[in-house]
Amino acid sequence: MSGGAVFSWPVRVYWEDTDGGGVVYYANYLKFLERARSEWLRALGQSQAILAVDPGILFVVVSLQVEYLKPAHLDDALRVSCEPVRDGRVAVLFRQQILRDGPEPEPLLRAEVRVACLDVQSRRPRRVPEFVP
Repeated sequence: MSGGAVFSWPVRVYWEDTDGGGVVYYANYLKFLERARSEWLRALGQSQAILAVDPGILFVVVSLQVEYLKPAHLDDALRVSCEPVRDGRVAVLFRQQILRDGPEPEPLLRAEVRVACLDVQSRRPRRVPEFVP
């Protein structure tokens, strides 16, 4: 099952991302994944705000599988990747990874995020636009 090109986005771990011990709080990894998907869309020349108006679509997460491998820490430089794979007519599966950036990147997290395309007005499934690989 091959997908589109792998996109990656840099992220720095800030104090607000961590728990009291300076380790990234588990739920904040999901924010990093979301940002990478949003930046992937932006790199395609698209904006979620504009897509909601014309052609009137939203992308919503419908399932998520996450494997936490190692913790990220305060001030770590991370690289968050996403690789979209069409999953039927109305969904895209994003294979995502978070790596600690550096000469030898270290895998910290792997995830598969299934995103459905919905009509803004009816909230019913709608075909994924052609610009999505």
